[in-house]
Amino acid sequence: MGNNKSNASGRYVFFISIGSFTLAVIFSLLSETMTRVVKSVIISLSGLLFIILIGILADIIGTAVTAAQEAPFHAKAAKRIRGAKEGVFLLRNADKVANICNDVVGDIVGTVSGALGISIMVKIINSNPKIDAFWANIVMTALIASVTVSGKALGKTLALSRANDVIFFVGKFLAYWNISDKKTKKK
Repeated sequence: MGNNKSNASGRYVFFISIGSFTLAVIFSLLSETMTRVVKSVIISLSGLLFIILIGILADIIGTAVTAAQEAPFHAKAAKRIRGAKEGVFLLRNADKVANICNDVVGDIVGTVSGALGISIMVKIINSNPKIDAFWANIVMTALIASVTVSGKALGKTLALSRANDVIFFVGKFLAYWNISDKKTKKK
């Protein structure tokens, strides 16, 4: 039983355009604010790694949703196992979930991590004028690229070999937040 295929409507494309713009602004504002406010290069680099990790995790989810099978989630949903219903939803919308995770989040994170890397290098070069800016930027760009690409390669291996487990984990995460929303609405 394969994943259902659906077509992207004009409304969906409009939503993705607005959502991408909004997410890019939010990620950029957060990363730029972090590099300007935080004086420690180590903390800034940690923030950069965290942003790259978001991209890797999104890529894992986007890949897993295209490889997972729907039938096991129906069986779990019949037993009322938390997260199964959400897993079915993800799989029935696999094209949109993959687009959001792999393309929207992935591309935004890639762009923001590059810009953040440059900001960090400017901070390093300003505090150490002896460092050659040309080579420092090349090294930073190469480091960002290698961490991102190798992380995504490892993530794809996980996503393809354990697709159902990944989607079930995401489904449980979504189920947790849905329940939290219902409890706060009742109060």
